[in-house]
Amino acid sequence: MSGLQCLASENIWFDKPLYDEAEKCFYEGANGPPSQSSSHAGGDQELVTRMKSMELENHTLHKVVAEMRAALQTLENRVATLEKSPAGVPSAKAAPVQAAPVKQVQNGDDEDEDDDMDLFGSDDEDDEEAERLKQERLDAYAAKKSKKPTLIAKSSLLLDVKPWDDETDMAKLEECVRSVQMDGLLWGASKLVPVGYGIKKLQITCVIVDDKVGTDMLEEEITKFEDLIQSIDVAAFNKI
Repeated sequence: MSGLQCLASENIWFDKPLYDEAEKCFYEGANGPPSQSSSHAGGDQELVTRMKSMELENHTLHKVVAEMRAALQTLENRVATLEKSPAGVPSAKAAPVQAAPVKQVQNGDDEDEDDDMDLFGSDDEDDEEAERLKQERLDAYAAKKSKKPTLIAKSSLLLDVKPWDDETDMAKLEECVRSVQMDGLLWGASKLVPVGYGIKKLQITCVIVDDKVGTDMLEEEITKFEDLIQSIDVAAFNKI
C-alpha cells in the first residue's frame, strides 16, 4: 500500500477538534477554570478593601467619642465648681459681721464709742461723693452747651422779577421789591438782564433765614405790586 493510500485511510485529522476539546477539559479539571480564579481573587480584594475602610471608620469614631467624653468631663467639672462657689461666698462675707459682737464684749468699757460708730457710713459717704461729682459734671456740660452758639440755617436766593412790558419803570420796580422787609430777609446786589423785544427783567439776590422766611411767603409779598410785576421766579437756591 502506498503512502497516499495510508493517509487516505486515516481519519485522525478530521477528529482534531474533538482532541483539542478533550485536552482543554483535561487542563481545566487539573487547574480549575481561569475565569473563576480571577473572579474569586477580585472578590477577595474588594472584601479586604471594605474591611480596611470599616476599620479606619471605627478608629475615627473611637477618637471622636473619646474627645466628646473629655469635653463632657470638663463641662461637668466647671458646673460642679460653679455650684460650689455660691455657697462659699456668703460665709466669707458673713465673717466680719459675726466678729463685731466679740469686739463689743471684749471692749465693754468702750461701749458708748461703739454705739456711735457707723459700720456702713463709709459706703454712704462714697455714694454721696460720687453723686456730687456726677452732678457737677452734668452742670458743667449743660453750661458749656448753653454757651455754644446755635447754628442758624440760611439760604441764598437769586430772583428773576419780570415786568409787563418795555415801558415799565424798572427803577420803580426795584424800589418796590426792596421795600419788602421782614425779619430774616436781607437784600443783595441786583442787575437788569435783557429778555427780548426791549424788555428787561430784574435779577436780584437775597439771603433768608430758613426758619423765619419761606420762598412762598417772599413771592407772595413781591407779587402784590401787580401793576409793575408780571411774575417772579426763583432762578437759584443755595444753602449757606
